[in-house]
Amino acid sequence: MNTPIIIQYKINAPIDKVWKALTDKNEMKSWYFDIQDFEPEVGKVFNFYEPGGENKYHHQCQILEIIPGRLLKHSWSYPDFSPLKTIVTWELFPEDHSVQVKLTHEGIENFKDLGENFSRESFTGGWNSIIGDSLKTYLEK
Repeated sequence: MNTPIIIQYKINAPIDKVWKALTDKNEMKSWYFDIQDFEPEVGKVFNFYEPGGENKYHHQCQILEIIPGRLLKHSWSYPDFSPLKTIVTWELFPEDHSVQVKLTHEGIENFKDLGENFSRESFTGGWNSIIGDSLKTYLEK
């Protein structure tokens, strides 16, 4: 079953503010992850760990596509656990005085043998928390 995870939230903020939160590493660390080597440029690789300092999961991603103000697409992998990758796509859809943020995470079945921390349920819960709680709260304050 190759069904992507799709998460959508309406955020009451201007689209340029939402885009900046998704693509500015100084903003990202306020709601997402502290990604020191993030540069919003196709081909750039960036690395980060989960918050809390345990550094259990090395995330490595590569930017695949950018349409400023509309789309950010990157790979998502755990090189310490698997050579396989997934694809995360952030899309922004402007509405009246708000933005619909849509995240699609494809290929999650590539991580099915890595344990429950890499399960569809774990990723779905994580993305809902990141977008529905962290990003939404950060941008609507």
